[in-house]
Amino acid sequence: MRTAHRGLLIALVMLVAAPWPGVTQTTVDTVVLSPAEMEQFLLNAKIVKRGKMSKGVTKAQQVTLSDGRITHDAQIQDVDIYKSIFEVDPKHTEVNFRDSYRYNIAAYRLAVQLGLDNVPMSVERPAGGKPTAMTWWLDGVMDEGDRRKKKIKTTNQRRTDEYYSRMKVFDELIQNRDRNAGNIVWTSDERMWMVDHTRAFRLGKELLLPNSLNRIERPLLEKLRGLDRKTLADAMGKTLTKDELDALFVRRDLLVQLFDQRIAARGEAAFYTIQ
Repeated sequence: MRTAHRGLLIALVMLVAAPWPGVTQTTVDTVVLSPAEMEQFLLNAKIVKRGKMSKGVTKAQQVTLSDGRITHDAQIQDVDIYKSIFEVDPKHTEVNFRDSYRYNIAAYRLAVQLGLDNVPMSVERPAGGKPTAMTWWLDGVMDEGDRRKKKIKTTNQRRTDEYYSRMKVFDELIQNRDRNAGNIVWTSDERMWMVDHTRAFRLGKELLLPNSLNRIERPLLEKLRGLDRKTLADAMGKTLTKDELDALFVRRDLLVQLFDQRIAARGEAAFYTIQ
């Protein structure tokens, strides 16, 4: 991936900002990297320390990387499970269930194509003899579950709501089956980051919660409208199958159609801008 991603530069700067109350940083970087440099760091930096993740069921691992100039953490996920029938919970059984590291990489690459700046960079890299997703570690963050538990409110509720609106559109597009409070994280500047997409990119050709989709960012709608099959397929590489891409484009068409209807009914009120 060589596509420029403006948000990544911002992300690295934000890592040195003061974290949420009670949240500590594991690494501090003062060097600002370009997206290409970040990618090369994730692909080639030496793993100098390994640890266990405290949350999640995919046995993801936090590691410390160093190239002799920069030291920063990353997350490794190697989960790649397929089940024809899987009981997610007593009320929900999923057919053709897959939980795969490659969807983290696909989510990042899709976010780049859509101009979104709040999905962390993830690359494919072998580790421990397996292919994995190596994902940039976001320091000094608090997940949504902890934020609610500690009753910490954001200072701009409208901006928070707009981030949720973005997330709902993105999750419908990728048909994310596992968006929960643990994979929504906030940096101290109150930017929402969408993380952990290993149970996304389902084959469903419908919108799961269309009634929750009321507003959209104008640039995001135009990016959705202009999404090109060949360009996206080239960007995705082997992270998505043909069937997964087919389903994604059916959902894209449904999203564009739905928001065209929202705009016809509500006009400019259907748009917002995250600032």
